[in-house]
Amino acid sequence: MQYFAIGDEDTILGFSLAGVRGRIARNAGEATEAFREALGRPDAGIVIMTERVVAMIRAEVEAYMFSERFPLVVEIPDRTGRLAGRPGIRDLVNQAIGIKL
Repeated sequence: MQYFAIGDEDTILGFSLAGVRGRIARNAGEATEAFREALGRPDAGIVIMTERVVAMIRAEVEAYMFSERFPLVVEIPDRTGRLAGRPGIRDLVNQAIGIKL
């Protein structure tokens, strides 16, 4: 099982230094291509996407997330920080396990 990252240049560079393959997405077209490539990879177990890239193609990502179970899609903030109105990692964990950390 492999990771696959989709995001801005800095995010992809950082993940590549850790050995994670990925694609840069600067617009909705590139984001859609990268997302479909990630889903088509038989070895992709977790697709890591920046919040800003997901915002470009939210309908497609959510349609996938609510209909498929694998690979797992994870949204992360990029180097500029979290998008307004998006929950932080601590909030997501608290919600998932029902215990405030």
